[in-house]
Amino acid sequence: MDNLQSEKQQRLLVEPLYSSKPIPSPFLAAANVGLFYILKGDPIVPDMMLSLGVQCADDFPFAKNRAYFVWEFGKLPEVCIEIVSNKEGDELTLSSKSKQKGKTTAKKDLYAQIRIPYYVVFDPLRQIQTKTDMNTALLRVWSNSAGRYIELTPAQGISDVGQMVWLEEVGLGLTLWSGQFEEDITRVWLRWCSRDGQVIPTGAERAETERLRAETERQRAERLAEKLRSLGVDPDQI
Repeated sequence: MDNLQSEKQQRLLVEPLYSSKPIPSPFLAAANVGLFYILKGDPIVPDMMLSLGVQCADDFPFAKNRAYFVWEFGKLPEVCIEIVSNKEGDELTLSSKSKQKGKTTAKKDLYAQIRIPYYVVFDPLRQIQTKTDMNTALLRVWSNSAGRYIELTPAQGISDVGQMVWLEEVGLGLTLWSGQFEEDITRVWLRWCSRDGQVIPTGAERAETERLRAETERQRAERLAEKLRSLGVDPDQI
C-alpha cells in the first residue's frame, strides 16, 4: 500500500506528460499498472512507467486492455520508476521479509533481466539508505546494457535540488525539484525536465503561468494608456 506522498508523486510524474506533451504522441504514462512480461507469470507493478509509441486501447472492458501486456503493446516500456515508501519494497535489494517468503530477485535485477531500458529509484523519505541500497542518495538512475544495468547518475547519486540526469532514448530528463504540489507544504519531488533542466509543468502550473502573463500584459497596457492620457492623447483613438 502506498502512502499519500507516493500517490501524489506518481501523479506528478504522469499528469505533466499529458498536459504539456513534451514528447511526441502517442505514448503511455501510467502509475501502479501491472506490467505482464511473460505469458504465464505474475506481473511487476512499477510505481510509474513510460512507454513511447503506444497508446491505451479503446475498450477497457476487455481484460487484455486493463494492464500492460507486453505481447499486446508489442514492446517493453522505456522507463520504470520506483518510489520508495518503506523498507520492504525490494527496489534494490531483497528485504528480510521477502527473503523469508522465498523471493529470490530484487526489482532492479528483475527489470534488468527483462531489459527495461531505464530503471529509476527515488527515495524521498530516505527509507533505504544502506551502502547496498541508495547509500545517502535520493535519486539513482540506471541504463540497461545487454541485460545489465549501468548507473547514469554519479557514484554518489543525486541528492541536491536542481541536479538532473538525461534519458537519451526518451528525450526527457529527471530532476529533483523543491516546491508545493496540491498543498501548502514545500517538499522535494521527482520531476521530468527538459535538457536544460527546466521542469515539465503540470496543467495547473501552465494555467497559472498563462494567467500571470496575461495579467502582466494587462498592467503594461494600463500603464501605457495612463501615460498617453497624461500627454493629452486618448488611447482609444489610436
